[in-house]
Amino acid sequence: MAIIETQKLTKRYGREEALKNLDLVVEQGDIYGFIGPNGAGKTTTLRILSTLLAPTFGKAFVDGFDVMKHPYQVKTILGFMPDSFGVYDGMRLIEYLDFFGAAYKIPKKKRRSIIDDVLQLTDLTSKADDFVSTFSRGMKQRCCLAKTLLHDPKVLLLDEPASGLDPRARIEMRELLKTLRKMGKTVVISSHILSELGDMCNRIGILEHGVLIKQGKYPDILDEIRQTREIRLVVLEGADKARKVLEETTGVLNIDSSGREFQFETNLSYDSLADLHQQLMGVGAKIVFFEEVKGTLEDVFLKVTQGGL
Repeated sequence: MAIIETQKLTKRYGREEALKNLDLVVEQGDIYGFIGPNGAGKTTTLRILSTLLAPTFGKAFVDGFDVMKHPYQVKTILGFMPDSFGVYDGMRLIEYLDFFGAAYKIPKKKRRSIIDDVLQLTDLTSKADDFVSTFSRGMKQRCCLAKTLLHDPKVLLLDEPASGLDPRARIEMRELLKTLRKMGKTVVISSHILSELGDMCNRIGILEHGVLIKQGKYPDILDEIRQTREIRLVVLEGADKARKVLEETTGVLNIDSSGREFQFETNLSYDSLADLHQQLMGVGAKIVFFEEVKGTLEDVFLKVTQGGL
């Protein structure tokens, strides 16, 4: 069931179109990677979905609610984490979260318990009494995410959550997002850091010049754009014999070898690949690896986008 849907969503700034007839569909429980270069329209889309920006025309729905007609209902079920956010000098983390808990109209008697829960979830319990202004970039990101989770939203919109983070902070953010999905949250992540999204998103949408040019399950899109499979073969013994078999096999293309390791493209079916595996063993090749090299999100992005600014 779609929990986020847009219909012909368009946003113009003068003569410039930031979004052009966007038809976005996000299913409940998805971690949806919304990818595209800077200026593609990702932030504009998220700001419209979070009721902060009005579209020029078209419609957007969150959990069935029209974001223009029912903004209050949308805000109760949605949490938006912008790519940049302010912190308050002289305010401790516990005070920061209490302030936003009050803004979300969480009763005071329940507020401390809820704050303790989000601090634990975001691994910030030990920082509760520290001043927010002293936090590192990664800790500020988690702080903002903790604030976004206070009212237990069903849907999370995260705009460039890994931007500016060091490698450890990115890993921690990725694991936290996986935890949120296990909790049943639907998460939309906009980013141009493709390596961060490939490991965590089950569905992706690729935006360029305000146009959604691909959308769907990541493996399905990868299969659609790849016309051949890429296979990696590593042998302990029989490398020369393995090379001869590969060179004589119809459908094995672009063989690249280095010692006992081979990489090649093929349009063979899985049955034919199984036969090739048996043939290699039959000539005495002692196989360590015979595996398909999975494509990356970078492969998809470069294949379907034009690269214009």
